[in-house]
Amino acid sequence: MVYHIPISPIVFPDPYGGDDDGLIAVGGDLSVERLELAYEHGIFPWYSYADCPEPMWYCPLERFVIIPGEIHVSHSMRTLINHHRYRVTWDQAFDRVIENCSRLRRGQAGAWLGSDMIAAYRRMHDRGLAASVEVWDASGQLVGGLYGVTLLDSFFGESMFSLVPSASKLALIYLARKMQQCGGKLIDCQLETPHLKSMGGRTISYEEYMDRLYF
Repeated sequence: MVYHIPISPIVFPDPYGGDDDGLIAVGGDLSVERLELAYEHGIFPWYSYADCPEPMWYCPLERFVIIPGEIHVSHSMRTLINHHRYRVTWDQAFDRVIENCSRLRRGQAGAWLGSDMIAAYRRMHDRGLAASVEVWDASGQLVGGLYGVTLLDSFFGESMFSLVPSASKLALIYLARKMQQCGGKLIDCQLETPHLKSMGGRTISYEEYMDRLYF
């Protein structure tokens, strides 16, 4: 059963009562406080801003994640890294990364990264609760990257983009290695894709997911 949640108080229903696709609630707002509570329980907003007047909140009971120490770096990616054709940075151009992620999806059916969502994640970033990874070419042009929420020693990935081949892969490898160095627990990929699976992503239960976040 999908619940309609109010603006106040900031609450979410039990994830085990949601739809098969993980939809558990509709409504509320995109305040920093609500987003922080959501991610702390494995819940995230995802809705087509052109079709839905209110946020929709998901918490799938099967979670697709990458454990930082399990990142798979192919031979071709190792070669690309060793050639030093690109420079990768941490949280140096958050606004530009999220804008590029939005631009690539603008006009597509079901596009979800609209102005309200962008503003919400910018507020999270201002509070130190979101970050980006950037990939730059030799001329200093931003050619790829990703962004997500940073909580509980974990990274909740939201979106990525590539303007050149393999740029988003470089960003993900950089993120995983940085998290390994800092003792990071997991990268939440939200949705399984062949691209992410080839890089070491795997499905775990919601129970294991929450255990990894808190223990």
